[in-house]
Amino acid sequence: MSTLSLRLPHSIHQNAKLYAQREGISVNQLAATALAEKLAALATEDYIAQRGQRASAQEFAAALALVPDVPAVTGDALP
Repeated sequence: MSTLSLRLPHSIHQNAKLYAQREGISVNQLAATALAEKLAALATEDYIAQRGQRASAQEFAAALALVPDVPAVTGDALP
């Protein structure tokens, strides 16, 4: 593990203390978990953007052409 010195506004620190206490964890654990969640969200955005760059309108059209042309199931039609 490594150490990170972090400066927080007083209000954020107070809220962190409050929620850490409610969760029964330390402020350090709360901060580490919050950072891990944020990093996971950013990594997901990167992954989706990379997948989007590989997308092909032609391949999408080809896949869509394989879908049978049938009426929508009752209640599933667009308004």
